Amino acid sequence: MKDALDWDDLRLFYKVASLGSLAAASAHTGISSPTIGRRMHDLERVLQRELFIRRQTGYVLAPDGKALFDRVLMMRDGAKSVEDWRLEAVPLPGVDISLDHWMACFFTANLTSLWTPQDPFQLCIEANGGLADIWHRRVSITVSDKRPQSGNVAVRSAPSVAYAVYCAGDFDDANNENWVSIGRGELDTPWANWASSKPGAWITSWTYSPSVLRDMVRAGAGRAVLPCYIGDTDPKLKRLGGVIDELTHTAWIVLHDDDRKRSEVRLFVDRMVELFSRNAALFAGSSPHVGNS
Repeated sequence: MKDALDWDDLRLFYKVASLGSLAAASAHTGISSPTIGRRMHDLERVLQRELFIRRQTGYVLAPDGKALFDRVLMMRDGAKSVEDWRLEAVPLPGVDISLDHWMACFFTANLTSLWTPQDPFQLCIEANGGLADIWHRRVSITVSDKRPQSGNVAVRSAPSVAYAVYCAGDFDDANNENWVSIGRGELDTPWANWASSKPGAWITSWTYSPSVLRDMVRAGAGRAVLPCYIGDTDPKLKRLGGVIDELTHTAWIVLHDDDRKRSEVRLFVDRMVELFSRNAALFAGSSPHVGNS
């Protein structure tokens, strides 16, 4: 056990506190949930303070945890100040965007429509997601399933996002009732909790990582809920049934108001809007499936 504070543990604490669960932090860091849990216990032991209220639905900050979170934010701001100073020597401005796992997959698959090395700006894609990254000025742009009701932000609409059930192309869906799911309550998104909320869903395997979820479905472990813009473009998957109407939601492009006048940010957002517009049918689940049907 460690007896001194470790900045890596504080950064990990920030991830758990921001995302609300060990699984979500694991998905974004690549560190296993048990390891993160152990490190959070060690951090509490070193500080001799309770940082989290642990619930089945996730991790909520205790009063001392909120106090530490504020201090970690100040440390991050200090680190960002140093990074900004370092970047003064870099000739190109940067565009930083924060996305959830699936949207990051879509953006990287369509990267040449958004950015090329010949563009007059650098690009950083963070697979984090969350409006907190905008409010704390860690990124310039995010895509959110919630429209901000306050804050110093500008908002543009993105396509409606639909979800459906998918399985492997050779999966015997007529005789095999197995489901694969995200661990219950681990991600605060309706699609991730849909299967576990259905009494008739026979969940025989689960994971805390969206990317592992898709790999397990591809391998024939069972059926699972995926965004249509992911499932319908995967040749190894087939869709079972139509769109799940209760999961459909509008997406929003959110950018910090202080950044929206920057030419590189405007250019990138315009390209995002164009890419979303070209793929509106895909996001809505009405585009032809490239896989087996």
